[in-house]
Amino acid sequence: MHIAILTFEGFNELDSLIALNILSRVKKPGWRVSIASPAAKVRSMNGVVLEAQASLKDACDADAVLVGSGIQTRDVVADAALMSQLRLDPTRQLLGAQCSGTLILAKLDLLDGVPACTDLTTKPWVEEAGVAVLNQPFVAKGNVATAGGCLSSQYLAAWFIARLEGVEAARSAIHYVAPVGEKETYVTRAMANISPFL
Repeated sequence: MHIAILTFEGFNELDSLIALNILSRVKKPGWRVSIASPAAKVRSMNGVVLEAQASLKDACDADAVLVGSGIQTRDVVADAALMSQLRLDPTRQLLGAQCSGTLILAKLDLLDGVPACTDLTTKPWVEEAGVAVLNQPFVAKGNVATAGGCLSSQYLAAWFIARLEGVEAARSAIHYVAPVGEKETYVTRAMANISPFL
């Protein structure tokens, strides 16, 4: 089971790395989570440099793909050569997008007729792409999910785990990372956000 987190130049660390950490809580043979990028190294919006663990082609072949966000997403969607490499298919993959990553799914016509979540900055661009934006942190329809707000990446990660490994695995992963003294509150909130879409 390979889950690829698409991570582009100018990426938001919270989106890619929180999801990477939570998704990696599943300890099962064959379960693999990787940062997939168009280059060998990508620099975050705050200057953190990551080495890619997978290519865009690897991501297109993955069982699940989470599209992270960043400050250069509009440049990504304007790059026809780059976008043509993103052959994502919800009939064979789980797809999720965080904040401006939703714009990438919209431009790939993967949100046709499906309302989505995104951050407040990206909202007008997603709407301009013809996608209705909801005022909530998470939504999913079929094999496609979107989330809005950096810290909603926990909901995307939990949804991926619940769909791929089961609800108890998702609860366990969120419980592990939740603050001490607030674990049940966090687990309850996360599961309440994703349960209607499982």
